[in-house]
Amino acid sequence: MSSKVFLLVSVALALFLAHAPTPSVSVTCNPMELSPCLNAILYGSAPSGTCCGKLREQKPCLCQYAKNPSYRGFVGSNNARKVSGTCGVPMPSC
Repeated sequence: MSSKVFLLVSVALALFLAHAPTPSVSVTCNPMELSPCLNAILYGSAPSGTCCGKLREQKPCLCQYAKNPSYRGFVGSNNARKVSGTCGVPMPSC
């Protein structure tokens, strides 16, 4: 009898843990993280894989960058939109 209870508790615990929410990873907003995208944004060259990875990583920060007068021109540029599209990272509407 106790082995059935143990099995039932083990299965219930496994199901609970399988559906438990994973902790979210916070992103440190640092525009310098997007430096691999600089040539693509400034000159319209194709973005590198590193650029796309960093863009995905910094996606939660893009509105913050767009609101900053120092970065607004870069984030809102046509080349930045092309990089965003090529990398499959939609530009947020802030």
